[in-house]
Amino acid sequence: MFSGQLVRIRGLEKSDLDNIMQWINNPDITRFLLAFTVPMSRAMEEKWLEKSMYHTASDKFFVIETLEGDYLGGCGIHGIDATHRHAEIGIAIGKESHLGKGYGEDSIKILLRLGFHALNLNKIYLRVFADNLRAIRCYEKCGFKEVGRQKQHRYVAGEWQDEVMMEVLRSEWEKNH
Repeated sequence: MFSGQLVRIRGLEKSDLDNIMQWINNPDITRFLLAFTVPMSRAMEEKWLEKSMYHTASDKFFVIETLEGDYLGGCGIHGIDATHRHAEIGIAIGKESHLGKGYGEDSIKILLRLGFHALNLNKIYLRVFADNLRAIRCYEKCGFKEVGRQKQHRYVAGEWQDEVMMEVLRSEWEKNH
């Protein structure tokens, strides 16, 4: 378990399924997630949870919860390349009432600390829709910089979305933290 100022991240448990199901099909939450384009059944999510509870060399999945233990959402470090020492991160705050309260920023800071210190990564990157301004501001506060943009890369809810690539190098992050 890794803690920040507002949240902690921990491994997934079977008991998280009910919490996940409360937001996984909420289009107001999932419209910004790159991997979600169709509704997820409980059986599909249960199968994903079974697989994701066990970390692999390339993927680590976590639950985000308040320091008091209230479930907030999920995050992870994906596509870990131990040779070239880089990986992608992702995050989803699943409770709308908890958006804009700093939980995402605190979660990202924990993931960066974990990635740079525990996993010895040199670069951490992410992809985000260009119209997800709240997330982009959060990522910038955590040290990420835009390094590229794929125009009209995703078709979501009847609209083309640009996908923004952002990254932070360990040396840049350490300079500010």
